[in-house]
Amino acid sequence: MSAVQSINNTSVLLGAQQWLPFTPNRDFLADPKLFASASRQYYYDTHGRSILDASSGLFTTPAGHGRKEIAEAVYTQLLQLDFCPSFTRAHAGSFALAERLTGMLPESLNHVFFVSSGSEAVDTAMKVCIAYQRARKEHSRTLFVSRERAYHGVNLGGTALSGIVNNRRTFGSMVSGVVHMRHTWLPEQRMQLGQPTVGVELADDLLRLIELHGAENIAACVVEPIAGSTGVLVPPVGYLERLRELCTKHGILLVFDEVITGFGRTGEAFAAQSFGVVPDIVTMAKALTNGAIPMAAVAVSDTVYRTIVESAPDGVIEFFHGYTWSGHPVACAAALATQNIYANEDLFARGRELSPYFLEQLRTLNDLPVVFDIRGYGLLAGIEVRSDGNPGRRGNLLQKRLFEKGLHLKATGDTAILAPPMIFTHEDVERMVALLRSVLCALD
Repeated sequence: MSAVQSINNTSVLLGAQQWLPFTPNRDFLADPKLFASASRQYYYDTHGRSILDASSGLFTTPAGHGRKEIAEAVYTQLLQLDFCPSFTRAHAGSFALAERLTGMLPESLNHVFFVSSGSEAVDTAMKVCIAYQRARKEHSRTLFVSRERAYHGVNLGGTALSGIVNNRRTFGSMVSGVVHMRHTWLPEQRMQLGQPTVGVELADDLLRLIELHGAENIAACVVEPIAGSTGVLVPPVGYLERLRELCTKHGILLVFDEVITGFGRTGEAFAAQSFGVVPDIVTMAKALTNGAIPMAAVAVSDTVYRTIVESAPDGVIEFFHGYTWSGHPVACAAALATQNIYANEDLFARGRELSPYFLEQLRTLNDLPVVFDIRGYGLLAGIEVRSDGNPGRRGNLLQKRLFEKGLHLKATGDTAILAPPMIFTHEDVERMVALLRSVLCALD
């Protein structure tokens, strides 16, 4: 089934030629939800109706939409140097961006490898881990430990790491050599905003897997500091610290997937700093360019970088990996302009200051019978509604009705995920919560 929509006064036929990602396509074509423009904290549909953006696009746009600074930087770069290969060639912009990022990251994470998406970043990080262990002559270390309910993108390695069942159901494991710890949610954590005070013992699931498989066979433990796409599972107090302790003790690399949590979402530049735990590798994407241009990166520690690079003879490629678009000049220009906005407008601090009000306002929804749980940290939260026996049906219905009311958010299963731009005001938060309440009250 197709539909006709008016886009900028042009009649466009929507049909099945485009296959939308993570979308029930037949359902969408029967009732399309189209954006025509965006500005600051609002999207606008094809009828000019404003829709408050409560998920920063897709966790991508914390500085708000339509930033002219980024557009001007991209335009200038396109005319100056539109493309530069990163295989045995480079341009100054990528080095400037790498230096900028390492200045924001935890100390010792001083080397950056550029890619184009969070999924590519995760697969790249996995290759780095294997290369590092082999450079150490630890050839048996090929196993990866991930978590149930994890999301690490959709490439082959990331799909294997991921622990969301529907992302794996059709495809199987894709890549062998991945085992999963338990996720971090417990019933006793219900309605606990911030870090739960119970559940630290779940970190010892890593010890169980070490004892089962042998530390000498494990390359890395890969986790999201906050499991985002599954519905915002905040780590219990002491959990990440215990993972760090176990990884250090047993020679296992600790990888933080910060594709969602990076760039101020948790109040600091990265969640590693918010939680006070330094991993060996960090992946980042989404908000790196404020969503304007696809770009991602992998940051590695001095130890990891030097071990790999110094293990190779002079004049030989040390890491046989890379992408056509690695360090793309236009993406670098967008990322540098984005970092300037974050710094000039002190957006991470603004998000940190808004967080308590954001979370407390969401807490007011816990009186609604349909609300099963509310979880959150920083400017990231999940509202889980009670299932009606058909998993995901209510969540899908919720996000569709919210769109009709003028609110955009992401839903996974029966959980609405909120990640508002850091330019949100108290009034924006209040409007968001009022719209949530009106739709949740009527949710059947």
